[in-house]
Amino acid sequence: MQLSARTAARAAALVLALGTAVGCAPSTSGGAAKEDSKTGTLRVWLFQEVNNKPKEEVVRKAVADYEAAHKGTEVDVTYIPVDTRAQRIKAAFNDPKSAPDVIEYGNTDTAGYVKDGGLADVSQEFGAWKDAKDTDPTAKQSVTVDGKVYGAPLFVGVRALYYRTDVFKDLGLTVPTTLDEVATTARKIRAERPELYGISVGGAYTYGALPFLWAHGGELATGKGDAYTAAVDSPKAQAGIKAYADLFGDTNCPAAKCAEMGGNDSVAAFAAGKAGMTIGGDFSHQAMEDGKVKGKYAVVPLPGTTKGSIAPAFAGGNNIGVLKSSSHRTLAVDLMKSLAGKDTQRRLFDAMGFLPTYGDVRAEAKKKQPFVEPFVRTLEAGAKFVPASPAWGGIDSSLVLPTMYQEIVSGRKDVATASGDAAKKMNEAFKK
Repeated sequence: MQLSARTAARAAALVLALGTAVGCAPSTSGGAAKEDSKTGTLRVWLFQEVNNKPKEEVVRKAVADYEAAHKGTEVDVTYIPVDTRAQRIKAAFNDPKSAPDVIEYGNTDTAGYVKDGGLADVSQEFGAWKDAKDTDPTAKQSVTVDGKVYGAPLFVGVRALYYRTDVFKDLGLTVPTTLDEVATTARKIRAERPELYGISVGGAYTYGALPFLWAHGGELATGKGDAYTAAVDSPKAQAGIKAYADLFGDTNCPAAKCAEMGGNDSVAAFAAGKAGMTIGGDFSHQAMEDGKVKGKYAVVPLPGTTKGSIAPAFAGGNNIGVLKSSSHRTLAVDLMKSLAGKDTQRRLFDAMGFLPTYGDVRAEAKKKQPFVEPFVRTLEAGAKFVPASPAWGGIDSSLVLPTMYQEIVSGRKDVATASGDAAKKMNEAFKK
């Protein structure tokens, strides 16, 4: 998925219990249930947060409204840790009797789960759903495989440029308006304040690095479905890879310390007052408020290669889907709509800061909490997503891209060699 950083740090899954089938509908092929009961108990898995109480309250309200509107039904909610999600969800796909009806899942898992035959195609219901018309295109892309919809987006997370207002003021710096200016500004900070990273970066921070690749016109891969071809070794992609790799070194973020850093490490360094800038998410806001930089930072969209442009950000986040094996399909789809609908997303934003996937609800959120404005602007400028291929989960988990960046910043390989090797590994995965 990349579960958004917020979810990666705190999430777990919620399960609704499956009841006895009553009504029947014709069976569909591919492991679909033979029944479509209109009463009974539903099971759902949602991700557990570090502080889960606010989420529980929001879900409790959505479930109460759902049960009131669906007489004869009950919803059984269980929260499970995100770090066991892969095994548990795979097991659920293989054992319909113990499987939930509805799950929360990371948006980069969509294609893999579809290939596994676990998620139900809800294209027709999604297309007829009133709320869905306001779903932003990138969020809809995260539930779409080969033109079919397999869930509803629950929230989206993107990254932007955090910077130290006090450091910028003391050093007479202006906010960078291009990626080149980000680099030169970072080096000025490091030169004047050697105890700071100019901008904290990480060799294992894939989703902080990708905006550089995309801003230079590169792509991770081209094609669709089972026909993707890696593109990280194209000239434009290599230019973006080099721009990010050039931020490592004694003049900004020493490779000896920063090559192994991931996204959480990079954000933590800034929050602890050890960096002049960082690339962090809307979900990083609370870490900053709890850190030494409270009251001494601001956020702007990460700029692109030209003044006035915004570098495309990775659109992380989670979705809500219905399992193909559910014997309560109609009820489960309605529950999906309740859990991912506008009212619930409004409450999740108020309770936890989760950025809504609906344009109109995000506009409301921006008025309530001005800190989300740069993230909303980033989304509206055009966020990007990973290839909708079932191979992506393996590419991500085998650390193909972090390995590429670490090989470059450590000096073991040049950009052309490292990106070429990464492309070969990606193509091997795409062909499986």
